[in-house]
Amino acid sequence: MGQAADRVAEVGALLKRLEAEFPHETRGFVNFLREAESGPNIDAKTKELINVALSVAAQCEWCIAFHVRNAGKLGATRGEIIEAGFQAVVMHGGPAFMYMERLCEAADTFAADAKP
Repeated sequence: MGQAADRVAEVGALLKRLEAEFPHETRGFVNFLREAESGPNIDAKTKELINVALSVAAQCEWCIAFHVRNAGKLGATRGEIIEAGFQAVVMHGGPAFMYMERLCEAADTFAADAKP
């Protein structure tokens, strides 16, 4: 498995662990995510591309992998994913630019047009 796939697996494992140890807090967080992402005005793919950009700006490898995977499942291409990442660079500068490496690796793994 590549690093991006490893990060997605780690997110799943963390959710399971916290669900078992802290079910109230974990369910509250997950329910908030579902509600925040359920609004009707922006389509799901665009929301995931926004999340991709925010993940790069936040410099979170796990978020990058998770949201790139979700964007790819919704049909986002590698080009769309990388352009979303560059929007983070516009707003966050050099530190976000360095996380484009993680974004490229995740896009190569999960984008709708990724090559196996």
